Amino acid sequence: MDRRIDHVTVAGRDLDRLTDAFAAAGLPVAYGGRHSNGSTHMAIVGFRDGSYVELISTIESEADAPWWTEPIHGDGGPCAWAIAVDDIAAASADLRDRGVVVDGPAGHERRREDGTLVEWDLTYLGEGDPGSTLPFLISDRTPRERRVRPTGDLASSSIIGVDTVVIGVSDLQAAVEAFANAFDAAEPEVGETDRLNADTASFPDLPVVLAQPRGDGWLADRLPPPPPPPP
Repeated sequence: MDRRIDHVTVAGRDLDRLTDAFAAAGLPVAYGGRHSNGSTHMAIVGFRDGSYVELISTIESEADAPWWTEPIHGDGGPCAWAIAVDDIAAASADLRDRGVVVDGPAGHERRREDGTLVEWDLTYLGEGDPGSTLPFLISDRTPRERRVRPTGDLASSSIIGVDTVVIGVSDLQAAVEAFANAFDAAEPEVGETDRLNADTASFPDLPVVLAQPRGDGWLADRLPPPPPPPP
């Protein structure tokens, strides 16, 4: 299974505001079109290594989305990530055999402004919103260049792509075990970061860093409260 990042998703209430914010940061954005769910639409910051940032919002500001409704309505920002696989049915079956909660694969599509149809399959892993901890899987039905191409001058930019995702978790050990089970992840390097006020675990063979907050703060505020201890 390819463990490189396919894309990361950034959610907000207003797609135009998201687009303007990324453009102001020097990252050109291209409108990607409406999803077939009829509720959401998206824009793309495409990099030359093939990875991209997906900016997503609802078409109607107060509408619910099939996924990531809370991050969208709360201007939550980064909310998900995905890895690409060639045989999504086989990868999904393997993960299911490992005891991972698997939903999919299922087909999805959107139509670009120029009328081009883009089709792909998705599989969601684990509990909660797709890609919030374990990545979701994606596999193209139509040629991948229909889904993403470098935007603006990013085709020749020194910015190559998305290298690593940092995921806030409320239970570092449980998250490490989830990645070890799903992806045969090697023993992580454990550390800490003052910038996030968090304990961390990074894997030599996966593009992800797990971060558990050490106390109150913005990272802790982004996480759901931990479950109560057993009686």
